[in-house]
Amino acid sequence: MRATQAVVHLDRFRKNITLIQEKIGNCRMLAPVKADAYGHGAVALARAALDTGCFYLAVATTAEGAELRYAGIDAPILLLSLPLPEELDTVVSLNLTPLIGDTEFASLLAHAATGRRLSVHLKIDMGMGRLGCRPEDAVSLARFVDSSPHLDITGTATHLEISDSLNPSDVEYTLRQIEKFQHVVESIRKDGIHPGVVHAASSAGILLYAEAYFEMVRPGILLYGYMPSSALKNFPVEPVMELKSNIVFIKKVKKGESISYGKTWTASEDTTVGTVPIGYGDGLPRLVSNRHAILIHGKRYPLVGRICMDQCMVDMGRDSSIERWEEVTIFGAKPALSVADIADIVGTIPYEITCNINKRVPRVYR
Repeated sequence: MRATQAVVHLDRFRKNITLIQEKIGNCRMLAPVKADAYGHGAVALARAALDTGCFYLAVATTAEGAELRYAGIDAPILLLSLPLPEELDTVVSLNLTPLIGDTEFASLLAHAATGRRLSVHLKIDMGMGRLGCRPEDAVSLARFVDSSPHLDITGTATHLEISDSLNPSDVEYTLRQIEKFQHVVESIRKDGIHPGVVHAASSAGILLYAEAYFEMVRPGILLYGYMPSSALKNFPVEPVMELKSNIVFIKKVKKGESISYGKTWTASEDTTVGTVPIGYGDGLPRLVSNRHAILIHGKRYPLVGRICMDQCMVDMGRDSSIERWEEVTIFGAKPALSVADIADIVGTIPYEITCNINKRVPRVYR
C-alpha cells in the first residue's frame, strides 16, 4: 500500500448499472471491462457487473479475456478487437467470443475451433470504418459463418460512431444508420439464419436512441460514472473512482520564491505549500500543472508548479491549518473536481484519464 490510492466505489458502479437498466427496460446489458475496466480493475468490476444483472462482458485483447477466465469468471466474454492467428487456439480454449467481419478470419477461426462449436458475433460496419463487413456483404458473410460446423452465430453488432452528437445532421445520419442496420439484420433472418443477440448502442446511444437498443446495449463510460460527451447531461450516474493521496511534506514559501521544474509558478505572497506523492508517473496528466485543484477538508486548493513524475505541490494558503499526513482528493465526486474536469483541461475524454491511472496506484474497493 502507499499514500496514493484509487478508491473504487462498487456501490456506485452497481447503482449506475441499475439506473441504465431502468432506462433500457427489458433489454440486456453488456459491460465492457476492457483496459482493466477503464482503469478500475477488470476482475472486481466484472464480478460486480454480473452480480448486478449484466448479461455479457467485453474485453479488447485475448490476455484481458484470459485474466477473467483465470479468475473463475465463466460468463460470455466478447472480444472487441481482432486477435492474431497465433492467438486463436487460446481464444478457443478460453471460450471467448470473437467478432467476425470477413471470411478470411472466419476460416482461420473455424480451423482453430475444429472439434467444438465456438460462439461468434457478426460485425457489420455501418460507417465507423474500423472493423466489420459492409452492409451489402452481411448476408453472404452470415451464410459463410453459418455453414461452418465449428462456428455458432450468437450475436450481430455494429457501432454508431457519432451517436454522441446533438448536431441535427449527425442525429439524422445516426437514425439512418440504425434503420439500415435493422434492414441488414432482417435480411440475415430472411435468409434463414438467426443473427443471435443484436446490439448497437453504446453509452451515447443508450441516452439518445431507444431505436438502437435492439436486444442488448453496451454502456461503457456511463457505467463508470461519466457522460460520453460534454453535450450530454442530466443522467445521474456517479463517478466510480476517487483518486486520493496525502500531504507528506509542508514548507513555508516566501513571496517571490518558485516551485518545481522550470519555475512556472512563483508565490505572489508568503504562503504554505504541501507536497503530495502523486505525479504523471501515476497517471496525473502533466498538462494540468498550475491548472488543477485538489480537495482538502472539503475545500479546493490549487496545484502549483509543474507536476513531477512522482510528486506534485499544492498551495495551501498563508495561514493554513492543514497538517502533515492529511488526506487529499485528486479527483472524485463533488465538491472535488472530476475526471471530466481534468479531461476538459487537457482536451481529452474521461476514458483516457481513468485508463491511464498507473498500475502502481493500488485499487481499494469499497
